[in-house]
Amino acid sequence: MNNDQLAVAAREAAEGSYSPYSHFRVGAVVVSADGEIFTGANIENASYPVSSCAESTAINTAVSRGVRKIVCIAVACIDADNVEGAYPCGRCRQEMAEFGVEKVIVTAGDGSVVREHTLEELLPHQFNL
Repeated sequence: MNNDQLAVAAREAAEGSYSPYSHFRVGAVVVSADGEIFTGANIENASYPVSSCAESTAINTAVSRGVRKIVCIAVACIDADNVEGAYPCGRCRQEMAEFGVEKVIVTAGDGSVVREHTLEELLPHQFNL
């Protein structure tokens, strides 16, 4: 899939968001090293720390199915009024580092702007053992 297709798939994944508190729907698409695709959406909880980010949901789904290397993740916030979108939080960036993500695609709003980053750009001092 190219960046635009990944952005569309992430926007579609955001439709599955459970976000009754923030009304901020985020979707993510993970591409494994062997080309498998996994999706996730943010899932909120009245106790905010119990909530799950879309990126984490997608990564955890992939890992629970045996994936150990993720090459790309695309993230879309379909409710963003600005073109910057919802960049992954620090926790999600560290989860990405754990599974070797190389490329991060971010889009928002109508999806007309798609940005590509390396994980190194977003998390320059990764914690690795």
